[in-house]
Amino acid sequence: MWRSLARQLLSDLRYQKTRVLLTVISIIWGTMSVVLLLAFGFGLEKRMAEGQLNFADAIVRIYGGETSESYRGLPMGRNIYLHMDDIELLRENLPLIEYISPSFGKNLRVSRGEKRTTTYGEAVAPSFLYMRHMYPRQGGRFINDGDIVQRRRVVFIGDEIADELFGNKSPVGETIKVDDLPYTVIGVMQPKLQTSMNNGPDSRRVIMPYTTFSTVYARNWVSNIMIRPAVKARTKEMIKNIRYLLGSKYRFNPADENAVRIYDFIEMEEIARKIFLGINIFFGVIGALTLIVAGVGVANIMYVVVKERTHELGIRRAVGARRGHIISHYMGESFMLTCGSGALGILFSLVIIWLVGMAPVDSGVMKYMGHPIFSWPIAVVAVTILTVIALLAGIFPARQAAEVDPVEALRYE
Repeated sequence: MWRSLARQLLSDLRYQKTRVLLTVISIIWGTMSVVLLLAFGFGLEKRMAEGQLNFADAIVRIYGGETSESYRGLPMGRNIYLHMDDIELLRENLPLIEYISPSFGKNLRVSRGEKRTTTYGEAVAPSFLYMRHMYPRQGGRFINDGDIVQRRRVVFIGDEIADELFGNKSPVGETIKVDDLPYTVIGVMQPKLQTSMNNGPDSRRVIMPYTTFSTVYARNWVSNIMIRPAVKARTKEMIKNIRYLLGSKYRFNPADENAVRIYDFIEMEEIARKIFLGINIFFGVIGALTLIVAGVGVANIMYVVVKERTHELGIRRAVGARRGHIISHYMGESFMLTCGSGALGILFSLVIIWLVGMAPVDSGVMKYMGHPIFSWPIAVVAVTILTVIALLAGIFPARQAAEVDPVEALRYE
């Protein structure tokens, strides 16, 4: 049956070569628009999400602030500083916390021999590794509980700082000076994409145990506190409890959001996902509209074919051809033209995605764009759209052909 339809389609359309070629190109282009736009959109979304998570993976960050209203006889404008005992207060009273780490921050002078640089340093707990994706290169490690308890003078350094001070040599086990004090390098961070940052990228970070920092620099207030909730869906509840606990301790109104500033990166991740969803929907609509325009071309071709074969249709109707047979014939031609072109569009898209996927993503524009991601659900949607277009483009010319009056058609010139 399909071979017969294919031969008949080629025979019917051989006099419409230009129209057929333009329509086929339109369908291929429309299909590629849907598949490729969304493939690059998904790839970009994944890459940007990865860059965001490399800075803050499902965390809430708490900073001290300044009261903006009076409370229980205390004036507004009081500075609120966070301290180490706040860590234990939150950990003991909030079972919703999975990880928690203080963060002390300071600009540091770092040197090795004659090589010197200035960078930003952070003093944190071991759980900082998971919240910030600061995974070590092979042969090294991140700070651990032993470093915290024994207040060891050890540092974990970013890959850019390591290359700057050591070149191709492994820094692990070597000694560098931080503000003129010797520290042992225990690990180097693996290179990573980072699309958000504060005080510079992690590739230039120097990380040390928070106990060591507080001892060396005699500081008891922390720059901020990082927390990962055990249940993301209950983050708002956890934040409300944090404000209540700190408000009770430092005597400020828990509703005063300026007293302690809390940044919910989980909410930011959700906003980013919604933005990319909107972008991908926009891409999909553009591709779908292109397919619809191509469908109009298919309908025009089928109408022309019906008109040119009016005399033949009259003969077929006169010798007993049924309406259903004629409708199925023209519908089959419409499906073959539309879906065949769509299949070529999907095939070409796969080839382009494969070729782009071979490009490295560690430099240039590909570093931020990422590899396109082919989505089978999107391909199924594209095929569904093509099927609907073929149905709509073929049904009306097919019905017109089936309704041909044999007597009038035989007189048609």
